[in-house]
Amino acid sequence: MMARRFAILDRDGTIIVERHYLCDPAQVELLPGAARGLRRLSELGLGLVVVTNQSGIGRRLFDEETLQLVHRRLSELLAAEGVPAMPIYVCPHRPEDRCRCRKPMPALVEQAAGELNFDPRHSFVIGDKACDIQLGKRVGATTLLVRTGYGDQLASEGNVAPDYIADDLAAGADLIEELLRKTIGRRSAA
Repeated sequence: MMARRFAILDRDGTIIVERHYLCDPAQVELLPGAARGLRRLSELGLGLVVVTNQSGIGRRLFDEETLQLVHRRLSELLAAEGVPAMPIYVCPHRPEDRCRCRKPMPALVEQAAGELNFDPRHSFVIGDKACDIQLGKRVGATTLLVRTGYGDQLASEGNVAPDYIADDLAAGADLIEELLRKTIGRRSAA
């Protein structure tokens, strides 16, 4: 039996409104369609995990305690919408630190996969930035670019090649549902 499949999600611009170095819990705002999409992914049996770069910590713009307050507020907003709690894996480093955990490097996905017992190659990486799509390609996952956050600009530039593009997380969940249905149909026909 195959391990549970996961959706590996970016935070800013994918689930919540993009805010430059978000450090105020009061500014956490769910994107339209985000809660519906996350609920649907969960209903489809997918595990949910967030992987996010938060270089504001490394730049000393905010500390880990402040980040925890932001994540607590995110969890509260999602819980109010019926979305199950999701583990959040954070890279606190600056790009120039050249760590293995900053997206598009795979260390956080590898850590999550080990702790949550899933195979990244059978997962979906969903985000609005090139680093999200590059991360997905590096771990062998199916990649989905959402047009929220920076995604619309990225899609129009054509500099990255995601497997799929969706308007938002809700549309992405619909697309993933269709992909899963096709996979199940092929297995049934075999």
